Amino acid sequence: MLTISEITVALPFLRRYARAVTGSQALGDFAVREILRAFLEEPPQVDLHKSTKIALYRMCSQLLIANVDAHSTGKNRSKSIMQSLPLPNRQSLLLVSVEGFSIKAASQILDISAEQVMLDIAQAREAIRNLLISKVMIIEDEPLIALHLEAIVKETGHTVCGVASTRAEAVEIAQQTTPDIVLADISLADGSSGIDAVKDILSAIDVPVIFITAFPERLLTGERPEPTYLITKPFEPETVIATIGQALLFYNEQQALMREMA
Repeated sequence: MLTISEITVALPFLRRYARAVTGSQALGDFAVREILRAFLEEPPQVDLHKSTKIALYRMCSQLLIANVDAHSTGKNRSKSIMQSLPLPNRQSLLLVSVEGFSIKAASQILDISAEQVMLDIAQAREAIRNLLISKVMIIEDEPLIALHLEAIVKETGHTVCGVASTRAEAVEIAQQTTPDIVLADISLADGSSGIDAVKDILSAIDVPVIFITAFPERLLTGERPEPTYLITKPFEPETVIATIGQALLFYNEQQALMREMA
């Protein structure tokens, strides 16, 4: 039998999961409150072969499946990228990628096969990749590195809206093209700074920035707000691809949340 202490420990994680699935703090918290109410009225028996955590997430997922579509489909409701995914895809991806469950555990929580969980996750990742296709601006003064980054960006399906080698070029390209994301070196051809170029760009437009540099210690000083995304040269293409995806997903989720609260 589940105990109050076990539920108390799991509550913050259940809230995180429920809010992410529904795209709504209110609806997610409602689902968690319903779990508590059901537990107090009639404590469920837990299969000894399954963990308490799995049992709690199973209860939460069943509630979400029953309620999320009925409560979160308003015409004027702005949806984040995650909320635009079909519910099964969304749940499988969140359980494995965010909540840290194994494929087997996720299949037990959702009461579907492991094969279906893997298919849902693959479909979710492909949908997210397609939704995140963006205009990328590159600030890099080394021609070979700039070409390498450009090839990586294009192979992933993004477009390159411009390549700048100086601060002035970077600002001009950003004004003309309004990129969705910026990849920036910190030391540029004319002695100017990619950091200053980024500051100029951010003063005019709101855009996520990934710094790519051989000198990360120049940014990780603790003396100023440090960059959220930093890639060290030499880099692997997979690192660039993953960081672009992470930055775009986080930015779009934050924008959707701000619209939701407005």
